[in-house]
Amino acid sequence: MYDIIYIGGGLNYAGAIVAAKKGLKVALVETSLDQLGGVCLHKGCIPSKMFLHHANTIRQSKEGVFTGDIMLDMQVLTAKKNKLIHSATKAVTAQCAQLELIEGKGHVIAPHKVEVRGKVYEAEYIVIGTGSSPFIPEGIAYDGKGIITSNEVLELQKLPKEIAIYGDGAIGLEMASFFASAGVKVTLLSRGETLLGKSHPFIQSAMLKEVERLGISHLKNHAVTDAVHTDKGVHVTFVDGTSSYYEQMLVATGRHPNTDVIATDEITVNRGIETDEWFETSLAKHYAVGDCNGKLQLAHAARAEALNVTMQILGKKPKQLNLDHVVHFIHTLPMSYATVGQNKYSLEKNNKVFKESVVKLNHFTGSAFHHSGNGSMIVYADEEGLILGAEILAPDSEELIAPVAMALAGEMTAASAQKTIMAHPTFSEALERAYFRL
Repeated sequence: MYDIIYIGGGLNYAGAIVAAKKGLKVALVETSLDQLGGVCLHKGCIPSKMFLHHANTIRQSKEGVFTGDIMLDMQVLTAKKNKLIHSATKAVTAQCAQLELIEGKGHVIAPHKVEVRGKVYEAEYIVIGTGSSPFIPEGIAYDGKGIITSNEVLELQKLPKEIAIYGDGAIGLEMASFFASAGVKVTLLSRGETLLGKSHPFIQSAMLKEVERLGISHLKNHAVTDAVHTDKGVHVTFVDGTSSYYEQMLVATGRHPNTDVIATDEITVNRGIETDEWFETSLAKHYAVGDCNGKLQLAHAARAEALNVTMQILGKKPKQLNLDHVVHFIHTLPMSYATVGQNKYSLEKNNKVFKESVVKLNHFTGSAFHHSGNGSMIVYADEEGLILGAEILAPDSEELIAPVAMALAGEMTAASAQKTIMAHPTFSEALERAYFRL
C-alpha cells in the first residue's frame, strides 16, 4: 500500500520527488524507465530546441558577412543529442532515489488500484500523467520512414533533400524552420488560409512573411485526404483532388491525450481525462495532470499541475492554478512567437473592453542584424490599466515574455510596470515602450 502512485514518468516525476522527500511512500510507474523524463526530454522540446539552435547557425552563415558553406552533420548532431538526453535521464533517475520506480504500462482498474504487468498496486492517492501521442489523420499511411511524426524526426541520420510538413502548429512551424534553415526544400501544408490564426493580425501577417523569407513553400487550404509512401516517394492527395510527390512527409497535425490508462468506468474520459479546476477526476483522490487531461499540452504546465496536486495531497493548500497565465511559445527562426494571458482574439471573442499597445521592432536598430524587422510587441490592458496579457514576435520571445507573465501573477497595472527600466540595447525596451503606450 502506497500513499501515492504516480502513473507516467514525464513531468509527473517532479511531484513524485517532492512527495517522497516529504516522507510519503511513493511509487512512479513508467512504461520504459529509459524514457524517464517524458516526451519533452526525449522526443520533444529539449531535442527540438537543440536542433533549432544549430540550424540557426546555418541560417546565420548565409548572411553576406560570411564566406564559404557549412552544413549540418546529422549523425554527429543526433549522437550529441542522444548523449545529452542520456545524461539528463540519469540525473532524473538519481533524483528518484527515494521513491519506487515500477517499469511497465499502468492501468487504473478500480478505485485506488493500479495494475502493471499483471500485478496490482494500491494507493490512497493516484496521480495520472500519461501525456499525449502524435495524431495521425485518417487516410495517412504512417510508416515511420517516408511518413514520419515528431517521434522520428529527431532521430534522422541524414537530412532529406525535400520534405512536406502537414500541419502548421508548434511542431509544424518549428520543424519547417529547422529544415529550411538547414538547407532542405520545405513545403508547408496548411488546412487554412493563414498561420497562427488566433494571434494578432499583425503577427499573422508577419509570420507569413517570415515563412516566405526562409524559402518555405506555403500551400494554403491544402488539407490532405490520402498519403502513402511509394517507390517514387510519398504520394500526397489533397482535398481538391490534386496530388504531389515528396521525398518525405512529416505529420504534425497535433497530439491526442493518452487516456487508455483508464480501465474503470468511475473516471470520466472525453477528449482527455476529465478533471475539475484542482485536477481531480470524477473519482475522489484520483488526479490527472499534463497532456492527458486535455487542458494544455505544455511541459511546464504539466510540471506546475503535478506540483500543485502534490501540494494539495500534502495538505499545503496551494492556490488554484490560473492556466491562462501559462506562457505559450513556438520557437521558429529567426524570430519566435510567445503569448501569455489574454490576447486580441480571446478578448474580442468574450466581448471584453480592452486597450492594446503595439510596438514594432523595426523601430529598434538591432532589428536590422537580428532579422526581426517584421517583429512586434503587443500588450493588452483593461480600462483601468490592469495588464491582461501580451503577444511577442521577436528573437527569443519565450524569454522576453517572462516579465509579462510575472506582471500577470502580480496583478500589475501598466502604471506600475512603467517603473521598470529595461536594458539598452535590447528588445525588452519594446516592452517598456508598450507599457507607456497603454
